Amino acid sequence: MSRRLVSLTLDTLEDLPRPCRQCVYWELDPVAAERARTAGDPALEKEAWVSQTLLEWGSCGKLAYVDGMPAGFVMYAPPAYVPRAMAFPTSPVSADAALLTTAHIVAAFAGGGLGRMLVQGVARDLTKRGIKAIEAFGDAKFGEAGEGAGGCVAPADFFLSVGFKTVRQHPRYPRLRLELRTALSWKSDVEYALEKLLGSMSPESLLRPVRPATRSTTG
Repeated sequence: MSRRLVSLTLDTLEDLPRPCRQCVYWELDPVAAERARTAGDPALEKEAWVSQTLLEWGSCGKLAYVDGMPAGFVMYAPPAYVPRAMAFPTSPVSADAALLTTAHIVAAFAGGGLGRMLVQGVARDLTKRGIKAIEAFGDAKFGEAGEGAGGCVAPADFFLSVGFKTVRQHPRYPRLRLELRTALSWKSDVEYALEKLLGSMSPESLLRPVRPATRSTTG
């Protein structure tokens, strides 16, 4: 089984699950989002948002593929690019953080560590840009009956499971934070554990096909 991460582009945008591809919950303010859903073209609005964010700020999403199949994705941006962010009772996002808006793992691939893999990919990207942390609004009542965001806000439990800590409590929408130093330490910890368990087998060989008669070296 091979797993790989790629950055979100206008081409890979088409690999998002159809409901997510047409969702503008985060990209527009509540009034504009409702208008797009009822009288406009939300898929076109989302494409325009991704295009503008890529042009002005850079990479704003990561997709995970398992054996070539889209298996999950996350999207992120500075809070100023996310109109919905100010609508949450636990806003605003901290000045030194980017906002992770959406996190979704395809059900068939849930439980395989893809969530942490995606968050680590975001951490590597943001660290290069001098950003110190990722913050997110979680849904503490995800999946319960009643009024909600229709899955657009990821479960608070998901963020907690991949290392986020709650920085502002709320019964429905807590704000959570992950220091990027923490996320970037995962790789070395995981590789050490795998090497201890599997001896000389390279952890990278577990994530992509092995080329015969090829050995990797580190300098």
